[in-house]
Amino acid sequence: MSIEGPDEIFRRFLSQGRFMIQRSVATGAAIFPPRVMAPRSGETDLEWIPAGGRAVVHSFTVVAQKPPREGYNICLVDLEEGPRLMSRLVEVNNSEIYIGMAVQALIIRDGEDSVLVFKPRVPGAPP
Repeated sequence: MSIEGPDEIFRRFLSQGRFMIQRSVATGAAIFPPRVMAPRSGETDLEWIPAGGRAVVHSFTVVAQKPPREGYNICLVDLEEGPRLMSRLVEVNNSEIYIGMAVQALIIRDGEDSVLVFKPRVPGAPP
């Protein structure tokens, strides 16, 4: 019998099209990446909650590739719920990315895997 760890649970949610993060019941703090206990407090009362997906770009870099391949971006985003995570941006030219850019989570398929990425959020648009 195999016990499913927090990372496997997170990936299973993604494969179902759901972006879920953890929250400590005692402190109310949202947590990412998935863990078995809360950082700093050590609380083990973590529950899974749906993430709204709204975020802001905290930092980013563009990794150059040899032509004819295009470079790709790697970004750190701050979720509205509080956690910061690493991902990439899609549906935007690398030259248009900026720190403070409002973005929205999107789950895409990459081969067999479901992957969490972000796309620019249109001001005033619902999530």
